[in-house]
Amino acid sequence: MSDLLNGKDCFIQKGDSRVLIKHIPDKSIDLIFTDPPYNIGKHSTGNIPLPGRAPMNNDVAKWDLVEFSPEKWAEDFIRILKPTGNLFIFTTYNQLGRWYNALDHRFDTSQFMIWHKTNPAPKVFKAGFLNSCEMIFCCWNRKHTWNFISQAEMHNFLESPICMQPERLTNPKHPAQKPVSILKKIISIASNEEDIVFDPFMGVGSTGIAALSQNRRFIGFELDNDYYKATKRRIEDWKHLNGKV
Repeated sequence: MSDLLNGKDCFIQKGDSRVLIKHIPDKSIDLIFTDPPYNIGKHSTGNIPLPGRAPMNNDVAKWDLVEFSPEKWAEDFIRILKPTGNLFIFTTYNQLGRWYNALDHRFDTSQFMIWHKTNPAPKVFKAGFLNSCEMIFCCWNRKHTWNFISQAEMHNFLESPICMQPERLTNPKHPAQKPVSILKKIISIASNEEDIVFDPFMGVGSTGIAALSQNRRFIGFELDNDYYKATKRRIEDWKHLNGKV
């Protein structure tokens, strides 16, 4: 990690991010951009069988059933973030208020964004609205890094399809893989070239790919070994394709 802080472009590590984050120096991160567990699987009524295709995944994954507490992350997030840094967290209805309560009073500004998915899973039983939106909670202080594009481009609303093949991995399959395109847009706004982007829940590494492609540096942690290996492969493939090795 010290090599990255001295100019290397990428550092990823397998392990418990609650432990690993303690090794990140104070005020060293320019952008925390992450997608923690939502804990929505515990509200599931089970996967929905569909004719001629795989069942619709309402159960998410086993890791989503492990209780996740936003409050436990606030102190370390604040400790490692530079005064000019930004914080963006994908979240959902049952966690948004907890992130707000844990972080809003610690920053000058907090806002939220909406990612609208143009091709969400269908509502099979037609008994409610499609789950086509996810929230992104964001915080910053005065004089934070910010690359304003235009009034038309800076709405707190992003729209794109969900991550699809060939970008979407099938082995391992991550139920919450985000499309690199929307990650790149936020990274380009909320950080500068050579800045360090940190993701303590990197999954299959989409934030890392987005950061590197925007000429940022990246730190990522992941507990799941299959996801970690997939991230490593993706980054190595990206570097080969872009002449970075």
